[in-house]
Amino acid sequence: MNSSPISVVVVDDHPLFRRGVVELLNDSDEMTVIAEYDSAVSLLNNLDDTYPDILLLDLQMPDQSGLDVLKQLRSHDEQLKIIIITACSDQQMLLEALRFGANGFLQKDTPPDEILAQLVSAVKGNVVINAGAVTSLATHLREHQTAAISQSNPAFTQMTERERETLFYISKGLNNKLIARELGISDGTVKVYVKNLLRKLNLHSRLELAAWAHNHQSDEMPDREH
Repeated sequence: MNSSPISVVVVDDHPLFRRGVVELLNDSDEMTVIAEYDSAVSLLNNLDDTYPDILLLDLQMPDQSGLDVLKQLRSHDEQLKIIIITACSDQQMLLEALRFGANGFLQKDTPPDEILAQLVSAVKGNVVINAGAVTSLATHLREHQTAAISQSNPAFTQMTERERETLFYISKGLNNKLIARELGISDGTVKVYVKNLLRKLNLHSRLELAAWAHNHQSDEMPDREH
C-alpha cells in the first residue's frame, strides 16, 4: 500500500450507520475519513475544503437525494470516485445512479472486510459492486430490459470476438487499462469496444454491462480463465 492512506468523505443521514462506517475506515491501515456529513447540503458546502480520494454517498437522504448530488457533481467533476452505499432495493434508482456516473455501489449489509477491499479496488480504477448488487441488477435487467438484450435475441452473436472478450473482463471488474493488458491492445481500442457494447445492448454503464454478462455468462460467455 502507499504510505499515504486513502482519504474518504462519508455522507449518510443515519448517525449510527455513519459512525460505524467511519470507525471501520479509520481503524483500517489503508484509509482515513477526512470528513463526515449528515446531509447533501453539508457536503456540497464543504467539499472544496475536504476533497477526498473517495466519496461514500448514501442514496436516500431527506434534504437532497444522493442521486441529485451525483448529477450535480458529475456536471463538473468526472474524476472524483463516487461510491453509492445504500439499503435501497429500488433497482431502477440504482441504475439511474450508474447512468449518471457512479463508480459503483455497495449494499449497506456488505461485510466490513468487503467494503474495505472494494474501496481499495475503486481507487485503482476498478468497478465497485458487491455480489448481491450484481444479482439484483441482473434480475432487474432480466425482468425489465427490452427484447434487444433478451436471451432469444441475436445481440450476443452480433458482437465481435474482441467485444465478447472485453465484456468478459468487464464482468470480472477489470478497468480499461487492465483489459488492454490482457488483450494486448491499447486503452483507446478498449474504449471503442466498450462504446460498441453499450450501443449494441442498449445499456448506459459498465456496471449494466457487468450485470448483463452475469445473466448470460453461464451459457453464452466464453471461458477465458486460465
